[in-house]
Amino acid sequence: MGKYPWYETVSGEEDLWQGDIINLCPIVVPFGTIELGTMSAEVIEYDVVVMSQTCDLVQRKLDLVLVCPIWHLSEFENRSDFFKSRTGKEALRRGNAPGYHLLNKCETEGFETDYLVVDFRSVYSVPFDFLVGLAERRGERLRLLPPYREHLSQAFARFFMRVGLPVDIPPFKR
Repeated sequence: MGKYPWYETVSGEEDLWQGDIINLCPIVVPFGTIELGTMSAEVIEYDVVVMSQTCDLVQRKLDLVLVCPIWHLSEFENRSDFFKSRTGKEALRRGNAPGYHLLNKCETEGFETDYLVVDFRSVYSVPFDFLVGLAERRGERLRLLPPYREHLSQAFARFFMRVGLPVDIPPFKR
């Protein structure tokens, strides 16, 4: 069986693609009440993965780019005791933790990471031109490769398209 690398590095000038990882991306998060013409907001820097489709990004069909925060597994474990356990980590690995997606470690020199957890429960939009400029200033970045990029996209779609039924079919007793 052949080796399928998870990541490649691309220069800051390369087009943005789905699966690109942008470190320390500022996200504006409004809070409190919004008065006409004024609002209060906090700027939080997250490492993010680009979720918008590559074709829309390359053809510049978007004003806003969809991104999700990513966490190193060691940081993510501190958010929930369940994910400190072997059972929790295995649920992430198997794709059985709705709202989250596990990416492999990166061992590329200069870009080494722990396992990464994508947080689908926190989705943000960032202005396209701002994100392009930020990516250029940051320089080289990691890009998730196929088929792992498509696997991420599929996991996001499964999370987003969930349907809760008002009355479910009862469990079978036998």
